[in-house]
This record gives sequence, structure tokens and C-alpha cells, in this order.
Amino acid sequence: MDRDQHHTAEGDQWEPVTDITTCSAATQSDEEQNETEAEISFQVNNENPETAALSDTSNSPSPSSSMTTKQLQDYWRNEKRRCRQVKLLFEIPSTRIVEQYLSKYVLYKIIIIQTGSFDGNRSVIERRYSDFEKLHKNLLKDFNEEIEDVTFPKKCLTGNFTEEMINERKLAFRDYLGFLYSMKCVRRSKEFIDFLIRPEMEEAYGCLRGGQYTKALEILVQVIALQEKLTRQSPVLVVPTLCALVVCHKDLENPASAYEYGEKALLRLQMHGGHRYYVPLIETMITLAYELGKDFLSLQEKLEESKAKRDQIKVFTLKELAVREYIQ
Repeated sequence: MDRDQHHTAEGDQWEPVTDITTCSAATQSDEEQNETEAEISFQVNNENPETAALSDTSNSPSPSSSMTTKQLQDYWRNEKRRCRQVKLLFEIPSTRIVEQYLSKYVLYKIIIIQTGSFDGNRSVIERRYSDFEKLHKNLLKDFNEEIEDVTFPKKCLTGNFTEEMINERKLAFRDYLGFLYSMKCVRRSKEFIDFLIRPEMEEAYGCLRGGQYTKALEILVQVIALQEKLTRQSPVLVVPTLCALVVCHKDLENPASAYEYGEKALLRLQMHGGHRYYVPLIETMITLAYELGKDFLSLQEKLEESKAKRDQIKVFTLKELAVREYIQ
């Protein structure tokens, strides 16, 4: 499939990884290394009240003298896991040549791996040369000084499909992504994140708009795993995707799964009552809670409280909001 858009991630690790070659660009300066190592997954406090709320709702109890040995071990294991720094590594193990009418190009298979613990959700995407080229041009607009010394693979009029050229570009693009990720300002940028997830998002939302909810679910479940890794500094960015999953499950008459994703979205919105998804999500959750025999009165109170603070403006339904996302 031809894609012209993009994906990435966030963090840094304390543990060495031996089963994958680290990008050469990861050899950043000591100053940058220290800065990156200071970033802890879901560290917020004053910077990000949203992620602080997430950690506050953790199931881990506070350590106390009444804990058994096993409880204490579980507590510190969870604390270590929660504070472990996360880093994404990029590998391009293979390619495939696509031939279409009047068009021929190479698709590079990119595997994105999270270090720090076993990653059961390795993300796999495919991008072509023009996707990388578009990313580079977009980044130059805002990060010209940061990436001015980056050597980007040049276009060639001939020889683009030789094994030698393809292998050379595989290595170059792997190192290129690693270098971009090593810079916090770049890896958090919309351009970089879009490169990694937007093509899949557009496909998923296209399926949602077309009523192909099962297909949309398959794609969204895969892409949200990568999106969460890329946006750890701001979990609220994942809310639209979580709400799209709610819509798909609800329309597929799977209220339990819809409610589960809705709870995850509400958790990220608890410090953002004015968010455009807040009221539509609460309204949907009330319907689902009633259907599942769960407590909906507390949700009703939150809805009334939120509406009392808002001007009387039109509020879209959750589905109406979802179908407006990622329109090409």
C-alpha cells in the first residue's frame, strides 16, 4: 500500500539491549544524553497534571509496615517498572518493490521496538522514499539548525532498485530515524509523530466513516500502541483514538469493550473537563453504563457539572467527532 505519511516514540532506557543494533545516531552528546536520561515515562508533577493523575490512580498501594513480603516485592517491582525510562529503537530489516500502473517504488519495512522491558506490541509500518523525503522537508522548516548536518539519501535517476542501493538506503534511513529520535524537540514534533502513525490513522478512520468497524478496530488497536509510546509526555493526545475505539465497539454491539476504552479515555481527561471530547464521551459512557448495569449516576453528575460550566453551544456526539478526524 502506498503511504505518504508517518510515526515515533518517547523515552530512554537504563538496561542494555543486545538483540538489536542500536542506531548510530544514538551517540548523542553527554549533555543530550543526560537530558534524555532525565525523562521518565509518565513523569509529570507540575509539568503535566494529566499524567500525574494517571499515576495517582495506579493500583499500586503505598508501602507500609503492614505489607507482606510478597506485597512489598510487588510494590517495588511495579514502581521500578513505572519509573523505567523508555526508548524506541528503529530497525529496517527488509523491503519490497511495488509495481503499479506507471509507478514503481520501494517500501521499507520499519520495526519500532520499545526498550526497557519486553515489548509485546512491536509496531511494524512501511514507508517509501518519498515519505522520508517529505518528513525531512517538513522538519527543515522548524528544526533547520538541529538537523542541518544530517545527510539525507539523495535521489538517483537510475539504480534505485539495485540490491546495493536498497541496502544502502535501509541503513541510512535506520540511522536517520535514530538520529531524529535522539532529539527531544524533534521526536515530540507533530511532523515526526505524523510520519509514524498518520497513514494508518487515515486508513482506520476511513474505515470507520465507511462503516467498516471491524477493519477500523484492527488498525486502531495496532496504531494506538505506537501512539501511546510516542506521546507519553501528553497522554491526552491519545483520547481521540480511544474514543474511536469506543465508537467501533459500540456500533459492533460490544458494550463491555466500549466501556473499557471509554474509562481509559476518561482517565486521561479528568484534568481536562473543557476538552471537546469530554461531554460527548461522558454521554456515551452513561448509555453504556446503563446498558451494562453499572453505576451511571456519578457520570450523570459529572455531565451536569460540566454542562453548567459551559456556554450553551452545540455539542457533537462521540461518533460525529470521530468521523471528523484524519480527513485527508
